[in-house]
Amino acid sequence: MSQISQSHLLPVFARTDLAFERGEGVWLYGIDGERYLDFTSGVAVNALGHAHPHLVSAIQAQAAKLIHMSNLFKSPDGERVAARLCEASFADQVFFANSGAEAMECAIKITRKYHAAKGRPDRYRIITFEGAFHGRTLATLAAGGQEKYLEGFGPRVEGFDQVPLGDLEATKKAIGPQTAGILIEPLQGEGGVREPSHAFFRALRQLCDDNDLLLVFDEVQTGMGRTGELFAHQRIGVKPDVMALAKALGGGFPIGACLATKDAAFGMTAGTHGSTFGGNPLAIAAASAVLDLMLEPKFMEHVRRASLLLKQKLASVVDRYPDLLTEVRGEGLLIGLKAVIPSPDLIAALRDEKLLTVGAGENVVRLLPPLIVSEAEIEEGVSRIEKACAKLSALHARKKAV
Repeated sequence: MSQISQSHLLPVFARTDLAFERGEGVWLYGIDGERYLDFTSGVAVNALGHAHPHLVSAIQAQAAKLIHMSNLFKSPDGERVAARLCEASFADQVFFANSGAEAMECAIKITRKYHAAKGRPDRYRIITFEGAFHGRTLATLAAGGQEKYLEGFGPRVEGFDQVPLGDLEATKKAIGPQTAGILIEPLQGEGGVREPSHAFFRALRQLCDDNDLLLVFDEVQTGMGRTGELFAHQRIGVKPDVMALAKALGGGFPIGACLATKDAAFGMTAGTHGSTFGGNPLAIAAASAVLDLMLEPKFMEHVRRASLLLKQKLASVVDRYPDLLTEVRGEGLLIGLKAVIPSPDLIAALRDEKLLTVGAGENVVRLLPPLIVSEAEIEEGVSRIEKACAKLSALHARKKAV
């Protein structure tokens, strides 16, 4: 195999020295000849695992027919996928995009346009929450408000007011004559697998109703089964007006979607938004295949069962290694391990055991296995976590003894 001496990729990723050539189910096979248990899922993307036959077949069949066409023409398959998403949710209408950030951009535009179309263009500000991550575009970075991502890109996009997560009084105080909506993740992934109480979400819904604001949920990471329901807000029992989806929607093929009620989106008329590639036939075929499986009654039941098993076993590991771990967080198969040691050290130790995980805020390690993970594979994953913890604990003990 020839080696590339110099990378021509923009060096914006701190890439691990590891590359893969194929995947099957929850396993990835490296070019180093090793097999890795994938509890990253492309950061919550590969919900059906790798090379799922139904998804592969759907993409192959569509690629042989029609890969792309312009949104200047009708899309019968797109209409069908949109209808399925609406039937399974609160929404009446769907806009298809290519990514989570694009889906969020659409959600922001819908929220602002809602008021402008009612003759209130001065109402454009959106309340967001500390620790949020909404994407990498200039507007979604401003919505997230994290300085480490905003630094060096000039003045931030105006119109976002950030308050502490779960602080209802601060949220109330932030509402002013220019407020258009409230934007929140049902469960923060990048922010450290953090979730406010269900009562907080109910209070947000009431605030929006009382003040004619739109409640916007960013379900880019939590949507499509990750928390044990098709959408995380269904577990909470609160319906948003607008919702962004992506990641698992295409099972690995890039597609995003912004869902909204007809009332929320009534200002979005012809020409107010668009996308060259959004909802093209290949992306729609992938999303349709994912929905085929996720809408089966037993699919979410399996996710909830797998989640319970994983959390129970991880709680036991936390109890045995208090020098390394303090807490198990999360819902469904979006699980966080709060670490005592620097989380990159734990991630590296897990990688040495051929288990792939991903970091998050607040020194948390995220476990995001494919939603089709079996009980045996969960047992194997936890076994590798235990091995890594045993080695790290012994290493720390030796350092203390010196």
